[in-house]
Amino acid sequence: MVIKVFLASSSGSTAIKKKQQDVVGFLEALKVDYTPLDIACNEDNRMWMRQNVPEDKKPANGIPLPPQIFNEESYCGDYDTFFDAKEDNLVYTFLGLPPPPGSKEAEQADKDNIVENGTHAEENLDDTIVPVEDRNGDSNKEVKQATDENEEGEGDEEEQEGAAKEETAESVGDEAPTVKEEEEAAVEETDEVTEDTEGQAEEEEEQEEEAE
Repeated sequence: MVIKVFLASSSGSTAIKKKQQDVVGFLEALKVDYTPLDIACNEDNRMWMRQNVPEDKKPANGIPLPPQIFNEESYCGDYDTFFDAKEDNLVYTFLGLPPPPGSKEAEQADKDNIVENGTHAEENLDDTIVPVEDRNGDSNKEVKQATDENEEGEGDEEEQEGAAKEETAESVGDEAPTVKEEEEAAVEETDEVTEDTEGQAEEEEEQEEEAE
């Protein structure tokens, strides 16, 4: 990639000269390879620059002034945008070049990458985390089903025990009157025997009296 800087070597404007010197001097300080293209002595350079500066970047009169900076065919910007990038330590980004290791821009890029990657990692982690309820959903369902079955089984046993107790109670209730009836029958038989004995005794006394 070749950085192209369009300059006017014979410009009568002091402001333009100063801006050109600032751009060239800073690029040389950063040891960035660039190619100066003079528009004052070369009409082709002048026409190419004017044609390739985007319309929205041109001044009101439609004639862009130097310095204008390109990366190959891609437009980077003019002096003002270059100055802003320099103030923000983003000159390499402005030029479309990778920052050299150890530079402030490289360190900032590393921090941005860490933050970006960390954010993505957290997002991916959140996406892959499966709630405990979902992970254990099937197991919980099986345990719950087994518990319900055990409770149903216990309920059936309790019902069976209750039914057995009721039957026992009914049996006892049925037997109790039978015993009572037997006792009453025995008393009645005793009374009848007593009455028979007394009757026999009276008859014997009457017979004895008649014999006398």
